[in-house]
This record gives sequence, C-alpha cells and structure tokens, in this order.
Amino acid sequence: MVTQYDEKGKIFTQVVSKAPVLVTIQTVNQIIRGSIHVRPDARVKDDLNCGREDFIAVTDAVICNANGEEIYRSNFLVVNRAHIIWVIPQEEFSN
Repeated sequence: MVTQYDEKGKIFTQVVSKAPVLVTIQTVNQIIRGSIHVRPDARVKDDLNCGREDFIAVTDAVICNANGEEIYRSNFLVVNRAHIIWVIPQEEFSN
C-alpha cells in the first residue's frame, strides 16, 4: 500500500475506514438482522443513499421470514438496494 500526501500534508490512502452498525433490514419478503459498515463520520442513510453500488454488504446476517422465524444465517450477504423497504439501526429498534 502506498501512502500519498498532497501539498498541504493531507494523507491519502486506498483503505476506507468503516465501522459496523447493527441494523434490521426489511426487504420485500424477509427481515434481515446483521451489520452494515459505514464511514465513522457518516449516517446509515448516507451510506444507503450513496448510489455507487446496487448491493449493500451485510455481515453476520440472520434472515427471517415475514413471521420473524429464522430461516438462514450467513457470515456475509449482499442485499440488492432495490429490494430494501426500510432499515433501522438496532439501537433505535424496539420489538
């Protein structure tokens, strides 16, 4: 990895720091609980609205049917943004 500096001494790197945020995602047919990764200075909404990619990565995912029954677990899952109905950070979710 090469570290680059601009004329003012700002550091540029290819590594993007992100922090995991526990979320609940409602898709058309399932509920997904897991972590999405956002930049430390960004909100979940900012990362979802960036529009750069069609899919969002979810780690430690638990997929449930519409009744909330677990149907699958995965260490890594990508979800098509077009299928997301809503996303709630776990800290704001009360069941």
